[in-house]
Amino acid sequence: MRFLSCLLVAPAVLSVAAIASAESSSATMVVAATFSSRTSLNVSTEMLEFTVGAPGAPALAAVDFSARARTTSGGQVVLSVEPLQEVQHGPSASESALTFAGAGEGTLSGAVAPTGSTVAGRWTGSGQHQGRLVFALRTTATGEYSVPVRFVLTAP
Repeated sequence: MRFLSCLLVAPAVLSVAAIASAESSSATMVVAATFSSRTSLNVSTEMLEFTVGAPGAPALAAVDFSARARTTSGGQVVLSVEPLQEVQHGPSASESALTFAGAGEGTLSGAVAPTGSTVAGRWTGSGQHQGRLVFALRTTATGEYSVPVRFVLTAP
């Protein structure tokens, strides 16, 4: 039994001695990681509903939003709105004008382009932003108007 325990202990002692006598080294390694941007957008509606009671008087519709983005520290986050069809009532679409005013940090105000997208908000870097966009429709014809819109949140 003593002989067996010596056989088991001797290799363990030799292994520890070999590890202790081995040279150690250290090195610096640079690791670069690239993370892709990520966005999330919730809006209260994608259909603007207007009731125009008097020609030329603005009819209002509000959209509340919550925008979240993960991007680079200097990356631009952009909220845009795009009407999916032109405002039409009566003889010509040119008799109507759709504008918006933003409430909340980073929101903008302006005219909504009849085709294509319009920037409605802009932020720098990651984070969560909440706000409201109030749309105003001015037209020469009274009546009910519905304008479907698409909201898009982008980050590089």
